[in-house]
Amino acid sequence: MYHQMKITSPLYNKCENLYRAHSNSWAVPVKGTYCLCIENHEARSLRVGALGDREFLKGYYVYVGSALNSLRPRLERHLKTSRGEHHVTHWHIDYLLREKSVEVKSIYIIESDEHLECKIAEKVAQHGEPVNDFGCSDCKCNSHLYKVDGFDFIEKTGLKKMV
Repeated sequence: MYHQMKITSPLYNKCENLYRAHSNSWAVPVKGTYCLCIENHEARSLRVGALGDREFLKGYYVYVGSALNSLRPRLERHLKTSRGEHHVTHWHIDYLLREKSVEVKSIYIIESDEHLECKIAEKVAQHGEPVNDFGCSDCKCNSHLYKVDGFDFIEKTGLKKMV
C-alpha cells in the first residue's frame, strides 16, 4: 500500500521530472528501509546526544534507517528537520540534519515488512567509513551512517531512488 507524500522541500524542487510524473506528490510504501544521501558542506565536530562529540568531514554521507509502521511520516520528519522546521532531537540523525551545512540530496527506499536496516547498512559499509555507533543503538552494527565518495552504488543495494 502506498500513500501520497506532498513534497515542498528544496530537495524536491531539484527533481523536476519526478514533479511532472507525480503531480507534486510521490508514492511511498507504508513500511520499509531507507537511505538518506546527505552532503555536509562544512567539516565540524558535533555533539550527538549521549554518543558525545563526533567529527563530520566535509563530503557525502549515507544514513540507513527503517520505519516499519510509518515510512512516509518518518521521511517527512527528516526533511522537516533538515529544513529547520522540526526541532526535536530523538534520533542520532536529527543532530546532523538540523545543521545548516547539511543537505539531504536524495532518498532511496525499499518496501518491506522485514528489518532490512542492518543488511543494507552492511552493503553501504563496503563503500564508506563508519561514523562509529551512529544510528545503531538498537542493534549490533558498528554504524548506520557512513562517509562515502558518492551515491552511485546505492541502487546496487536493492533500494529505489524516490527523490
